[in-house]
Parts: sequence; C-alpha cells; structure tokens
Amino acid sequence: MSELTLVVLAAGMGKRFGERIKQLEPLGPHGELLIDYSINDALQNGFTRVLFIIREDIEEIFKSTIGARAEKIIRTEYVFQSTDKLPARMGDFPDRKKPWGTAQALWCCKDKLDGKFAVINADDFYGAGAFKLLGDFLKDPTCESCSVDFLLKNTLSENGEVNRGVCRADDDHFLTLVEETKGIRRGADGVIRGRYNGAERVLSGDEPVSMSMWGFEPSFIEILERRLAEFLNELPSDDETSELTIAECVGKEIIQRGFKCRDIPTESRWFGITYESEIEAAKRRLSEIDN
Repeated sequence: MSELTLVVLAAGMGKRFGERIKQLEPLGPHGELLIDYSINDALQNGFTRVLFIIREDIEEIFKSTIGARAEKIIRTEYVFQSTDKLPARMGDFPDRKKPWGTAQALWCCKDKLDGKFAVINADDFYGAGAFKLLGDFLKDPTCESCSVDFLLKNTLSENGEVNRGVCRADDDHFLTLVEETKGIRRGADGVIRGRYNGAERVLSGDEPVSMSMWGFEPSFIEILERRLAEFLNELPSDDETSELTIAECVGKEIIQRGFKCRDIPTESRWFGITYESEIEAAKRRLSEIDN
C-alpha cells in the first residue's frame, strides 16, 4: 500500500476571536490543541505523513507551535498558499488579497502528492471514528474519492447560525449533490431551519453534511487544475472576493463527468471553535473523550 498523506488546510490560521489564535488554544486536559487529536487519530489509522498548507506570513509561528508538535510523531511537510499561485491567468489579478478558496489551496500541493491522501481543516475536531472510516476507505478504495459526512444535528452551534453543505446520495451511497445551506440553527421551538437558494428550508437534523473531510486518489489534482482554470477564466481581473471550494469541484465533476465520490456517513460528533464562548464547551467535550 502506498503512503497515506493527511493534508491539513491551515492557511486561514489567524486571530479569529479576541486577541488569540484559535488554532493555538489549549483545549485538551493536558493542553492539547484540536489538531493534536486529528494527527493522533490519523496515525492510528495508517497515515504516515502530514502536509500542512499555510501562508508564508504565518510560517514562523506555525512551525514553532503546531509544526514542532507534529514533527515529533509524524513526517511533516509544508506547502505555501498564495494568491499569485494559479494554474491560469497568473498576474491577471494584481489587487487580489483574499485567498482563492480550498480548491486553490489543495492545488498548491500538486508537486507533493503522488499517492492517496485525505483533506481536513486544521481547526475542526472530527473524532477517532471518522478517521477510521476515512483510513479504511483509502486503504481499500471502491471509487475515486470519498466524503466522510456528519449528521447535521451533531454539527450545530449553540452560539449562532452555521452554513453546511447538505449531502445527497443515491441508493448505492455515491454522492450526487452537495447543497450549500446557510443560516442553519435550531429555533426556540426546537425546529432546525436554514436557507437554500434563498428559500427557507426545514431540516430534520439527520441529514448528512460535509465538514471538509475528504479522501482522494492523486489524480484528483488534475481535476482541481482543470476546474480551477475554468473558474479563473470566467472572472474579471478586478475580482477580489470569488472563491472555489473542493466541494464545488467535486459537485460539478459528479454532475458533468460522472465522477464517483463515496458518501460515508458517521455519527461522530464534529465541533470547532468560532467564538470565545465555545471554548469551555470544547474543553468539556475533550475531557469526556479522554476519560
């Protein structure tokens, strides 16, 4: 079996709440970071390398904190994401400051990925069960990719609205659609509501949703390059905000080219920290996991 690489989307690391960097928040009983749990769970399920996607301006703080911890237990490498690293129209967006999205971030790894790999976010907690499903698929894949999806009710925030990609799959458990649903929250009446294409949608909570936990064959990088080039070629040169996500690339490839992505639901409980008010709840959950 070829080496399994865990690709970690970390270029968005920054001060997201208060004056602290949330990815460096010690949340575990012994000062663990959220990424520590993901790396440990990946190691337990056959991954032998971690590839962090970061920005050059956070290189020093990242390598001296998260990187220094990872390097002690797993082979660790880095790739830089920058707005001028593109497969098409390089130099055509001189005023661009905002990152191009997760599709471009992953494409920046093109020279580092020649085997099967997984993709996760640096600041999310996925759980050991989810990593087992991911590792099992990559060791014995039944198609070109997979999406490990979480039940919507296990990803809601008590502190505000969330956006989620609601997954639709066929009877053979292949992904057919990811519907970006916004403003999801449980109301005072206990009903979960969100907005899809501008219209209100009532949700049961048992819908599978994508939390950016993917598994791919290395050939997916070629798909990303083609999709990213198509996306860029449609933009005016003064565009400063448009982004392309991995989920959008997968969705279009499914519809237009019959790309196969296995939908793998899990009842693991996902969580992240967006607000300072979520820190104590995260600490409680991690304490329960360790006990």
